[in-house]
Amino acid sequence: MSEATSPKEQEQPTAEAPAVTPPAPAEKSPSRGNSLALLALLLGAVGVAVGGWSLWQLRNLEVRDQQQLSQLAEARSQTEVLAQRTQGLDARLQQLPDADELDARRRLVAQLQGDQQLLNQRLETVLGASRQDWRLAEAEHLLRLASLRLSALQDIDSAEALVQGADEILRGQDDPAAFAAREQLAKSLEALRATVNPDRTGLFLQLAALREQVAQLHALNPTFVSSGGVLSDLAAEGDGSSWWAEWLETLSQYFRIDFNADQNIRPLLAGQSLTQVRLALSLALEQAQWAALHGQTPVYRQSLVQAREVLDAHFDLDNPSSRALRARIEELLEQPIEVAAPDLSGSLNAVQAYIQRKQTARAQLERDAPAEALPNVEEARP
Repeated sequence: MSEATSPKEQEQPTAEAPAVTPPAPAEKSPSRGNSLALLALLLGAVGVAVGGWSLWQLRNLEVRDQQQLSQLAEARSQTEVLAQRTQGLDARLQQLPDADELDARRRLVAQLQGDQQLLNQRLETVLGASRQDWRLAEAEHLLRLASLRLSALQDIDSAEALVQGADEILRGQDDPAAFAAREQLAKSLEALRATVNPDRTGLFLQLAALREQVAQLHALNPTFVSSGGVLSDLAAEGDGSSWWAEWLETLSQYFRIDFNADQNIRPLLAGQSLTQVRLALSLALEQAQWAALHGQTPVYRQSLVQAREVLDAHFDLDNPSSRALRARIEELLEQPIEVAAPDLSGSLNAVQAYIQRKQTARAQLERDAPAEALPNVEEARP
């Protein structure tokens, strides 16, 4: 049967097939479209993200490229600087002398160093000798000054300090040859310490205080004690209560008649006469001050004796001020002011002899030193 069918009959069922399609699948098409839309959106978001990430990567690559370019440029600049330095070093190397010339210069440097060492040694020797000479000259000057202080002012304390300073200088030399000089200085120090040193400054100040007392010294007015007389007898004969007795009593205070007077009555000093006496007494004490300060015993005693005579001749010893001043002058008159200063010439001669020996030995060494140093200099030269 199938074979008997015609071609048109066979084509007819195929043409009618679309007409019999079931409607159910047509109803499910909206939900499937939504899924596809969501899928498309997701794919778009993923594409945007991938594009953004790719863009960020591209920018990072551009930044890295720029950094690498800058580093490359810096490396090129450094390479150029190194090339310039290399060229400069090459130029300097070309300017350097050869080995022979370097050897010659090395020998010259060695010779120069040898000469410099020799000069340094000579300079140290000269400077050391100069310092020692200065110190020894200072010690000699201190001894001369001590002798001058003893001879002119008899100042034991200053002379002892000066001699002690000279001994310290010789001690600092640390030279056994200075033993004799230091021994003589020790003897001079002991002699100075054993010498009696009067307080002449104290005497000077005490005499100055006495001069101030002289400026305040006054003459004592004479007073008379009546032991009977013509006026007293007349007053005794009359009535003691009468005006005549009173008048005689008043008159007896101004006039006195004494036929048995055995004591001299000194005139009362006043005005210019008192000033002149004070000035004479003050000058005598001032001269005693100068003599005490300079250790002049004859002048000191003569001045105090003169001051005592002026005081006795013009002031009454009944005056307490005059009596105290005279007693003080008598005490100061017996004070010693002059000392037997020891002789420092032995110490000075010993120090001078030590200095002379040291200078002679140094001059001999300086004469011998050039002859010894000359072969060493010749050996250092090429």
